[in-house]
Amino acid sequence: MEQVVVVDHPLVLHKLAQCRSVETETWQFRGLVEDITAHLLYEAVRDIETKEIDLVTPVGPGKGKAISKPEPVFVAVLRAGLGMMPGALRVFPYARAGHIGLYRDHDTQLPVQYYNNLPPDINDVDCFLLEPMLATGGSAVHALRLLKEAGVRKVKLLSLIAAPEGIKAITESHPDVKIYLASVDEKLNEKAYIVPGLGDAGDRLFGTA
Repeated sequence: MEQVVVVDHPLVLHKLAQCRSVETETWQFRGLVEDITAHLLYEAVRDIETKEIDLVTPVGPGKGKAISKPEPVFVAVLRAGLGMMPGALRVFPYARAGHIGLYRDHDTQLPVQYYNNLPPDINDVDCFLLEPMLATGGSAVHALRLLKEAGVRKVKLLSLIAAPEGIKAITESHPDVKIYLASVDEKLNEKAYIVPGLGDAGDRLFGTA
């Protein structure tokens, strides 16, 4: 799956195992999601464009590399995607942020949109969609479509975990979008929850379980 990058760094795997544990408390879960997001983003920007710059070190003139367009846009899928935003902004504190509100209809399993607020002029920037769990993939498919309709040409998807069904939905609907994950899990259960998963990410982030 060339479209999928699994970031299996030992630190990521360690933090993901803590995320999965039922014993992990809300405040711990938030920090873990932030940390994993930052690690995923490091990998996702490996191909970001840079330019050579002149600079002065404490011992004299020198040269270095700087990111050519250092203002990416992060778009969180509400509400669980909010938990990934601090980790992304820690890496790029000058980035802009957008939000897409979706919830899954429990009967049809289809996404229902209730909010869409994106920064202007995003057609020529690096855009990253933040969606912690890729279950059926319906919400991410819908959100990616909204981004493309807004003019986004370069977008990558960051998720902590995914089910094979969710990956298939993205690769079939958006074959141009690369997916960065910490884990590909086994399957979806009858309620369309990822197995083994980590529970409901939104509930665990905000203490609403």
